[in-house]
Parts: sequence; C-alpha cells; structure tokens
Amino acid sequence: MSALTDLYEEIERCQDCELGKHRTRVVPGEGPEKTSILFIGEAPGWHEDQQGRPFVGPAGKYLEELLASIKLKREQVYIANVIKCRPPSNRDPLPGEIQACSKWLKDQIEIIRPKMIVTLGRYSMAKYFPNQSISQVHGKARKQDDIIYYAMYHPAAALHQGSLRKIIETDMLKIPQILAQAEKLTEAEAEPQQLSLF
Repeated sequence: MSALTDLYEEIERCQDCELGKHRTRVVPGEGPEKTSILFIGEAPGWHEDQQGRPFVGPAGKYLEELLASIKLKREQVYIANVIKCRPPSNRDPLPGEIQACSKWLKDQIEIIRPKMIVTLGRYSMAKYFPNQSISQVHGKARKQDDIIYYAMYHPAAALHQGSLRKIIETDMLKIPQILAQAEKLTEAEAEPQQLSLF
C-alpha cells in the first residue's frame, strides 16, 4: 500500500467537523503519488460527493480542457480540495471546517512533494496568498520552501461569469513556462528569491 492510500483510509474515518456526518462520500483527492503539479480547489460539490472524486462535474470537465491546453491529462497531475467533504447546499467552507481539514492537505503535500501548487479559487488562494484578492494575484507565482505557488480563478467561475474564461485560459498557459523557469533555477542552485514571477 502507498502512503497516499494509507492517508485516504484515515481521511475516510475523519469526523473532525460536522461535514463528516452529512457527506455521501469523502473526497480525498486523486492523482499520482509523485507529480510536479498539485491543483487545490475549494470543496467537493454534488457530483464529487456522489463519486468520491474531485472535479468530476462541469467545472471538472473545464479543468480537463484547461489541462489539455498545456498538453496534460488529469492522470498526470494531483487534484485535491481545501476540504474533503461537501458543505450542505454547496455553501462556502467555514473557517472551522478549513482548519479541521488542513492537516490532510498538509500530509498530501508532504507525500507528493510537488514542484508547483496551483490554487483554484479564493479559499485555496487565501492559504498561500494571505490578505490578497484573487483579482490581484491570479496569474502570478511566488516561490517558498522549494514550491512555486500559483493563483488562478476556480474553473467554476468561468461557467458563471463568461468574461473570466479568457483570463483563466491565459493563466493556465503560463504554467509550463513558470515550471521550466523554476527547474532551471533549481539546477543552477539559485536563491529562491531570484524567481522573478510575482
């Protein structure tokens, strides 16, 4: 058994907040144990709660299109959410729920050791870009502790607000270049602050 499989079993037993009582299925995340890119959304929706998989509804289909635009399939990246259970009526996650779930995301990051974390939406963005608004930081990256953090609008935003679609697609197209630039700096053993992306 892999470290991620063991972690999934722990997450399935979790009852650290009220959401554990109401979920149909827990949605830990999915993807390879070793990958360069980890996408973090906000919370499972109805489709995810039914299937136990992240990003399987309309926003998930759009995310797959976005990945295809940079020649990636969803099987090549890891996809998770800030919280692992669906909030009732798809409401926003509460601070206590995010706090209760934070240990699971931390463990996933430690196991996967991605080179890049892409935040999808304001709840995952807030964790790595505190006190910033998504309109300010989308499409920008910063490096800390050998990980590049890159903020994007949530794919669902484009489904509700068509004007964001072009912005999201443009931001996605920057990912390969940012990753390549970071890898060159790693090879050269450059100082992290030399990554002039933000």
